[in-house]
Amino acid sequence: MFDLSGLNGPQAEAVLHDKGPLLILAGAGSGKTRVITHRIAYLIQEKGVSPFSILAITFTNKAANEMKERVERLLADEGLNVWVSTFHSSCVRMLRKYAEHIGYESSFTIYDSDDAKSLMKQVLKDLNIDTKRFKEKFFMNHISAAKNECVSAEEYASTTAEFSEKMVAKVYTEYQKRLRENNAFDFDDLLMKAVELLETCKEALDYYNRRFEYIMVDEYQDTNNAQFRLIKLLANHYNELSGEWEHNLCVVGDDDQSIYRFRGADITNILSFENTFHNAKVIKLEQNYRSTDKILEVANEVISNNRGRKDKKLWTEKLNGEDVGFIQYSSDLEEANGIATDIKKKADAGASYSSFAVLYRTNAQSRLLEERMIFFNIPYRIVGGVNFYQRMEVKDILAYLRTLVNNNDALQFKRIANVPKRGIGDTTLNNIQAYADSRGISYYEAMKEAVNEPSFARAKEKLKSFINLIEGFRAFAFDDGAVSVKSIIEKIIDDTDYEDYLDSYDSDPDKADERKGNIGSLIDKAVAYEEEAGEEASLSDFLAEVSLVADIDSVNDTEDRVLLMTLHSAKGLEFDEVYMCGMEDGLFPSSMCMDNDNELEEERRLCYVGITRARKRLTFTCAKQRMAFGEMSFNPTSRFVLREIPRHMLSIKGHAHEAYMKDMEEKKEERRRSFDSGRLFAKGPYENPYSEKIKVREVELPDSPALGYKEGDTVEHSRFGRGVVKEITKGKKDFEVTVEFEGGPKRMLASFAKLKKC
Repeated sequence: MFDLSGLNGPQAEAVLHDKGPLLILAGAGSGKTRVITHRIAYLIQEKGVSPFSILAITFTNKAANEMKERVERLLADEGLNVWVSTFHSSCVRMLRKYAEHIGYESSFTIYDSDDAKSLMKQVLKDLNIDTKRFKEKFFMNHISAAKNECVSAEEYASTTAEFSEKMVAKVYTEYQKRLRENNAFDFDDLLMKAVELLETCKEALDYYNRRFEYIMVDEYQDTNNAQFRLIKLLANHYNELSGEWEHNLCVVGDDDQSIYRFRGADITNILSFENTFHNAKVIKLEQNYRSTDKILEVANEVISNNRGRKDKKLWTEKLNGEDVGFIQYSSDLEEANGIATDIKKKADAGASYSSFAVLYRTNAQSRLLEERMIFFNIPYRIVGGVNFYQRMEVKDILAYLRTLVNNNDALQFKRIANVPKRGIGDTTLNNIQAYADSRGISYYEAMKEAVNEPSFARAKEKLKSFINLIEGFRAFAFDDGAVSVKSIIEKIIDDTDYEDYLDSYDSDPDKADERKGNIGSLIDKAVAYEEEAGEEASLSDFLAEVSLVADIDSVNDTEDRVLLMTLHSAKGLEFDEVYMCGMEDGLFPSSMCMDNDNELEEERRLCYVGITRARKRLTFTCAKQRMAFGEMSFNPTSRFVLREIPRHMLSIKGHAHEAYMKDMEEKKEERRRSFDSGRLFAKGPYENPYSEKIKVREVELPDSPALGYKEGDTVEHSRFGRGVVKEITKGKKDFEVTVEFEGGPKRMLASFAKLKKC
């Protein structure tokens, strides 16, 4: 009999469900990983399912590694054959096996965000596009959005109408052409191309449909259209014994924690699961094992204001917790100082620094916090800084490794051709690219042919030396049997005198030593990878693994440091004590979403995620005044705190009492005006002391010409630069203006935007 001890009723029910679609609505801290891993063990031990036929997918390496470890603890050696990985890693494995069916070689390179940006810069330069007017980010955002919807460059070009869209289509087409020539994929390609593979290659689809009898997807609320299509394609299992098709798909997620709409996540994937997969069973996990009752009461109050959600309510057996704090400071500097002082005081009393996290809506808020951490000598780390694998010295070594695996990757060859310096200048490298383009050959092949061309006579010996170096590395790596990744890296460092190059690169010896230490860490990673992969270890798989590392994967649980991070970065983490700072309307929720119900609900979900990171103590903080972009702002306290959390649930300190008094006066004024119009307006779908029914007066807006600009005009914004006005609509109290800026479209209120016609 399978051991279900340690599982509550709904958890056990989910574990024992073995046939048909299953949606597990797992609230924050409700033990979803325990359910997934126990269900895998149950299927193997009790139902005789082969470990080889189970696929478990999640979003981060951190989550995937935790799941692997738990499966192996439950199943020992049997658990090793369960396919547990991230979406992107799963796609890499599929594409490695079948890449030639969609016109790529299995040795493809995976471009990180820096590589993709470098390639985009080259594309824009070659297309003579003014990057002062149209930044790389503008095009990359549009292309990423298209790929998330599985829209190819050709499809995008066929549906464009406006000038900016046609320009994006032109860039998208060329960008994709360069990726193909380099035999490379960017992150978004991995998903889109895997879908393309399964939709166009019957051999690949049949293989995976027969292989995967059971599929489990974690964090399903964060899936985009490409991921949805991928899962739907894989979930059709053909049972050889019964001769029937089965849909043994189990998705686990929480619609209340869907916070990645800006990345293309579609909350309707989870909200409409039962409509997509008929006869699906739905199980709710509502018991929280992480937070105290006081924290969960606040979380439930906030999220209940959202209409687009499935009904559930978290509860816990951790009763009589500390009240949630709410402190309003006079300024953002005082706020940062207050948080740092409180952390220092508690750490001096015996608390570990790693038990604290400070969460904020925007990265710009980290500066003052960081300064105060330094002032009080508090060890800290900012999550979301420079990724380890994007540091210069690490990218240099990885570029050498990638040239050994992929002959076609021009970007990597250009990076290392003169690193360390060997006299091969940019002019020579650009001429080689032109030579390759004119003959339709790879960059490296062009380099090898160029040494025999008179036009390259001056660079001939330098190019020959570089080619011999690469060929020597390739022979060492592949011609003499199995060689460890560690040995290859060490040979590259030795034969290029790379450490001497680092000494000359930085005048500061400490900086050079730090860079050498990072190379050492890369070697450590290679050793750890090979120990885990065993006989299946390969250079190409090592490169794929390090290419797919996210910010959250780099969080070290053993470091005794305070973590400073955005609310988005905090997803999946938990801490004894959490400070949510900058709780002000205009900052959180953002001013960009105030009059858009869907975006406001996403902001509220983000608030809910922040609240539920806390185990024991939670403190909201805000400031009466805050410096932003060189100007002082005076934002009201966040509606999430002031109007959506009953006052008796909060321990109020500082100037917070004044915030409530001010809010009461504003409500009185709203009531007074409501009698003038006689129109009822409900602030929220539920009743609490700060969501009573009140009346508002319609405000008559002037015609849009009074703004000084109209649709189609080019306008200037102090922060976003120049853009074209796409739409002007009348809101309740102001005009809503949609402007297409270089960095993407922005919707804003006219009175706040202060746009000037160019």
